Order: sequence, then structure tokens, then C-alpha cells
Amino acid sequence: MAGPEASSGRFSIAHVTPYPWEAQENEVNAYVERVTRELSARGHRVLVLAPSRSQERVRASRKALREIRAHGGAGIESLLEGTNEGAGGPRVIAVGEVLDLQSTARQTQTPPTRRRAPALPIDVARTIEELLSTVPLDFVHVHEPFAPSTANAALRHSRSLNVGSFHAPTERVLSTLVARRFVETFFGRLDARTASLPATAELMSRHFPGDYRIVSPGPIAGERPGNSSGAGAPGAGRGHGDAPATAGIPSWEQVADELEDIYRGLAARRHSLSGDPALHRRLAKRPLIDVDLHMHTDHSGDCATPVEVLLATAREQGLGAIAVTDHNEISGALEARRQASISGPGPPVKVIVAEEIKTAEQGEVIGLFIEEKIPRGLSLEETVVEIKRQGGLVYVPHPFDRMHSVPDYEHLLSILDDVDAIEVFNPRVAIGAFNEEAARFAAKYRIVAGAGSDSHVAQGLGSVRIRMRDFDGPAEFMQSLRDADILTRPTSLLYVQALKFLQTKATPASAQRARKARRVKRATGRGRK
Repeated sequence: MAGPEASSGRFSIAHVTPYPWEAQENEVNAYVERVTRELSARGHRVLVLAPSRSQERVRASRKALREIRAHGGAGIESLLEGTNEGAGGPRVIAVGEVLDLQSTARQTQTPPTRRRAPALPIDVARTIEELLSTVPLDFVHVHEPFAPSTANAALRHSRSLNVGSFHAPTERVLSTLVARRFVETFFGRLDARTASLPATAELMSRHFPGDYRIVSPGPIAGERPGNSSGAGAPGAGRGHGDAPATAGIPSWEQVADELEDIYRGLAARRHSLSGDPALHRRLAKRPLIDVDLHMHTDHSGDCATPVEVLLATAREQGLGAIAVTDHNEISGALEARRQASISGPGPPVKVIVAEEIKTAEQGEVIGLFIEEKIPRGLSLEETVVEIKRQGGLVYVPHPFDRMHSVPDYEHLLSILDDVDAIEVFNPRVAIGAFNEEAARFAAKYRIVAGAGSDSHVAQGLGSVRIRMRDFDGPAEFMQSLRDADILTRPTSLLYVQALKFLQTKATPASAQRARKARRVKRATGRGRK
């Protein structure tokens, strides 16, 4: 979701701190307060999400959220209203009460301004989830997003572009190593990372590899800005609890400059929402059809469904178009298109020739609307180039599904500009969170969403479908997909996986051939009296 200011370079931004907002002596809160005030003065609409020690502040914030639910879009606008151009400054949303565990600082010998965030109550996490799924934000900027905390919860539930800022010294990083795998998973959702000091960047890179941009904080109490040319040149003598060194300390205006540069760079990578208005008007007159964009035939080594059976089942399921996406092969798709062009029983089924290609080390990618087989084993970038050379569309299947061979977050970002669509729902994905992650990624980068059954048995065909306007060719397909609805229905993954096993590995080759002959005869009507 994105705010209306994005096209003019003004964004809707939520900064999230893990510390109670009343703790303004906390350096992270002081950073958030000053930089959000500066961003607001520049015309950005800014919210601050923070836990609170104040029951009154929490009640007021939850009342505002109830008004959002009651008034829909008008309520959402009221939450953001007045948070830009100095009209009222950033709006602080107290997402819930927390217990401020002051003993933590003494136990770890961390300076008082660097206390560890206390455990996160369930109601706080729910409030954050509700807010971030309702309010249209361009960016969610989390500070110290270690678990458990409000910042980590925001990272978990964000559907916006995410920026993570790390301010803490060595102790803060080491204290999270017990939850390293959990934290690392959510850090993968960060689209940009900043660190306040080079030493922090070095430590974070060692424990959580990534690209950390140095954005030093502006002057804190007792400091004055130095003659720094930018926020990326922190004072060498600046430390935590030491006498401040003013040389090289940027102004808060310079800090805001750095963050705006990061925001603009990320926003530029989002896909256009507009499409082709003329094409949209033309397609609006076309009938709606149901489409399944991911399926296999017995031309895939792990599938025993004959082309004839696939087409017959597609007709029975009321599908108007299908994409045949055999593994590293297009012969099945070409045969399906040839057979579909021959008049037969039932309504016609449009066939998109496609291939699910295994890359060398970066997972699988589907090429839609291709005519030549693309060899497996190319790099992800080389595979994408070959799809585009044929005039095809790049469709990423089951991204983030750790049970499949998938491109990791870093490699997916490397081809972001060339991705035409992303599969946001696949019923064969065993863990629903993987589908949710795909939907989240598509939403924040504004990539067109697709879906498919990934059927390896005829019984799974059409278990998810896309209702869209009829199309002819890649351009009309993409425009129609922009306006499509994805329809799902309950299906048993265990059932279809068991059928796949029984039809392939559990059946001898001779029995498979005999069974295929019987299924083809039934599907085509041959042998009927």
C-alpha cells in the first residue's frame, strides 16, 4: 500500500521504536523524535509507533484506531491528517503498554539510554498488525528491530518498503544471538539498512550480513553540528556515554537528507501502477474467464498427467485459459496448444506455452508466452534475458517457499526490474506464511500478482484460479492480470501429494503406460460406442 504523495516525492512513513515513548532520554527515541519532526516539516506524512507507559496515551491511540474501522477511508485519512508540513508534526501512536524493565540495563551493564526492549504483549502485536494492514504507507522505518519488540513486530506485519536503522553498541547485537535464526528471517524483509556508526555496521555485517549505510545521528544534548559535509561522516571520537566530539557531527537536516535519499531510491524501484488506460478500456468489454497459471503434464519427470487428460480436466473445471509450465521442457505445452486448437468436446481452452526453468543456483523461474525451450542451469539473470529475448513474461513461482528451490531475497531484488508477475498463492506451498510473504513482497514493490494450482495431478487443476478479462498475447494478458481477482478454494495438500506419488514413483513404468492409455481414451472419448 502506498500513500498518494509518493508520485510527488512526498511519502507516508511510519517510524517504529522499541522503547516507551516517554523515555526521551533514550538516544533512539531522541533520534526518532528529531528526524520525524524534520521529515514532517518537509511535507512527508509521518507517524511514530511506540510502546508507552501511559494508559491514557494508549487509550487515545486505540480510540483513533476504532474510528478508522468505523469510518473506513475517511478514518484512515484522519489518522495521517496534519502530520506533514508542520501542521501538527508527526503523530505518535501508542501501540500498547509495556513494562519498562530497568533492571535489564544493570544486569548487562548497558548505559541507561540503551536499555533492552521488554517482552512484547500480544495486544501490542495485534495493534501493530491492524494498523499496518489498514494505513496506506510507503515506508515502515524500524529502529533496533530485534525480537521481541514493537519494531520487530512492525517488520513482521509490514506490507510497505522497509528500512532498518541500527544504533546499538556491541552488547545489543550479542544479546540477540539466541534468537539469531528468527531475527535473521525477518531481517530479510529489510529493503535498506542504516547504522549510526562504522563499528555498528561492521558488527551487524558480521552477525547479519547485508549492506549497511552509515547515517550518523545529529547533535544530541550538549552537542552542536560540526562542519560535516554529510551524515555519512561521523565524528571519530563520538561514543556512548563519553564526552561528545562535535567535529563531523551532521545537522538533523543533513540526517533527513540522507534518509530522503534512501526513500527515493527504494521508491524508484517500485513498478508502475498505471498500466495502459486504452488497453484497459478495450479489455473491459471482453468476457471474464478463469485462468490457472501453473501446472504440469507427463512431459515433466514428476508428473503422470497426459496432455489429453489435462485439457479435458481444464474444460470440466470451467477454465478458459491455462499456462502449461513443465519442468525444463515446453514440448508438453506445445502439444497442449496444438490439441486445444482442434475442435473437441466442451468449450475451447486457451493454452499459454510456458516453462518452469531450474537456474544454476538461484531457484526456479517461469517463462510465459515463449516458443523455444530454455535450457536449465543458466544463471537467474541469463534465464531472464532468454525469456525476454523470446518476447516472454518473467513469472516467479512460489517465492520464499523454503520447501522449493527458490531465488533468495537478494537474487530476487537483482532481477526486480524484469519481473512481470509473482505467484502470490500456490496451494502446494505447505506453510501459508510463505504465500503471505510473496503477497507482501508483490504489494510493496507493486508487482502484478498471479496464482496457479501447480498441479501435478489432474485432481488439483483449478484449485486456485484467476478471474480476468479474456486476452490475446502478452500485453493484453498483463493488463488483464492487473485488474484480476484471485479465487481460492480449500484443498488437501496431503491428498494431491499422495496422488502424485501413487501416479509416478509408486507405479511401475509398464503400469503407468497402461494407465495413461486408459486415461487418454476416457478424456478424448475414443473407444466409446
